[in-house]
Amino acid sequence: MKLLIDLGNTRLKWALWDGAELRRGGAVAHAGNVPLDFATLWKGISGVDSVCVASVADDAVEDDLARHSRELFALDPHFFVSIAAACGVRNAYAKPERLGVDRFLTLIAAHAHAQEPTVIASCGTALTLDALAADGRHLGGLIAPSPALMQTALRGNTARLGESGAARIFELADNTADAVESGTRLAAVALIERFVARAGERFGATPALILTGGGAQSLAQLIALPHRIEAELVLRGLALFAGQSDSVSA
Repeated sequence: MKLLIDLGNTRLKWALWDGAELRRGGAVAHAGNVPLDFATLWKGISGVDSVCVASVADDAVEDDLARHSRELFALDPHFFVSIAAACGVRNAYAKPERLGVDRFLTLIAAHAHAQEPTVIASCGTALTLDALAADGRHLGGLIAPSPALMQTALRGNTARLGESGAARIFELADNTADAVESGTRLAAVALIERFVARAGERFGATPALILTGGGAQSLAQLIALPHRIEAELVLRGLALFAGQSDSVSA
């Protein structure tokens, strides 16, 4: 059984994969100086013969994960990186490894689900957008701050902005808290909708829109375009990528 780990900038998500079924384990925040309690997180798990990691976190967190993998499972984790092509997906980057592995894995999962023109919008610490053709060609994408990161930047660099309390979304806000909340979220929505329109011009057809990441739900209610939320795209893509890697190495 494979232990699959999606190690993001601020959250760790994990699942177990037996080759047929993805069993979601859970998610935990790891931002700040508080180390992850891996021993408690994976207490009672047995039968793990491979630890597969998709990481965009810093070296210290990765090193801590690797140490606990050896202690808990007697296994060195495999940290996957993006490559030129895998599972029917062809990476648009001239230096394939420079594409965030989380983005590459969402492309793999989306292509496995349906071979159709697709835009993937992932809202975590960053907002990433990727266009995927029906034949598996990655056309490229964009990276922008997420609404949460925009708000942090505003508060850190604007002297009189103040703290944001409970805020609502308005097209024309009449107070600062609502203006910040509305402005940052609607900016993200506008970028997504523009990207879908431009990708559609390249495809010659309106692409399917998939939202993923921790901030997907908060954006979904604001997006006028048809869309669906896929919460486990990275882990599903990791299961497929790891499986292909096993077959190639065998």
